Amino acid sequence: MIISEFAKYLQLHEQEIFTNKTEAINLLAPWIESVLSKNPKNNIEKMLHKEIFYCKNSSNDSVIIGKSDSGRTLVKALIEFAKSYQNYNRAKWIEINNKQYYNDRNFS
Repeated sequence: MIISEFAKYLQLHEQEIFTNKTEAINLLAPWIESVLSKNPKNNIEKMLHKEIFYCKNSSNDSVIIGKSDSGRTLVKALIEFAKSYQNYNRAKWIEINNKQYYNDRNFS
């Protein structure tokens, strides 16, 4: 459920990821910050508030830490999902460019 909410957030930024303006892993911190900066309204937000500690310094470097074993597992799962999402988009980009390359050169 939490990963599906993060996936929805990534889909909102899919064009930025696809055009290499940002990476999925770089969107994890802003998503967590946006969820933790407001009062939790649903179970997903409540779980994030309970399990994740987030802080940012004056240089805008952020730290995401699990407060417990399950929180650390959640953070690890979110990071792994962001990486896999990024890899999926790279593969899709390569496929599109390969098709375009071969179509432009009239290869059979």
